Amino acid sequence: MTHDGDDTGDLPGSSPSSAHQAHQAHGPGDAAGGSTGAASSTTPDDVAAWRAQRTEAAAHQANELERRRAQESAQAAALLREFVAEAGRRGIAPVPLQARSYAGDATYRTRTLGWYLRKNRTLAVGTDASFYILSVQGGLSARLKGATLVPSDPPLVLGKGGRDGESISLADAIELVLERG
Repeated sequence: MTHDGDDTGDLPGSSPSSAHQAHQAHGPGDAAGGSTGAASSTTPDDVAAWRAQRTEAAAHQANELERRRAQESAQAAALLREFVAEAGRRGIAPVPLQARSYAGDATYRTRTLGWYLRKNRTLAVGTDASFYILSVQGGLSARLKGATLVPSDPPLVLGKGGRDGESISLADAIELVLERG
């Protein structure tokens, strides 16, 4: 990037060094107020307005992601409630769930009854239709008294973002449990 010494950069009101950093972070001529080669007459208010706009856009995006996650979790919770009811109708008995330590080298009993959703017994649904990730801190207390499971928000896809072949939709996992009986 060349600079003619007039302190105009990609970001309104920026100095040559911060303009170069902004150029690297945002790219030339983007919504950050990119220069067109003409001298700019930006003010600190322009910079503040741009920052406020970017902050608002980031907050909006975070809110949308949270809204979609909550909607997905509500759909998954409905599937789990239907599963618990269907398992009861079919006479599929719940089993005492066991949890593994984070390292995976120890198992701990729990006071929770439910059904495992994966063959590797890392995810389960309780008799109250709560979703459990069966990993716990462990330790001596958990070894003696048993581990306490904390419900998590259920996803629609188990193992999403994992390696190929490791993800499965919640509906398919439920169907497999019902087929195995």
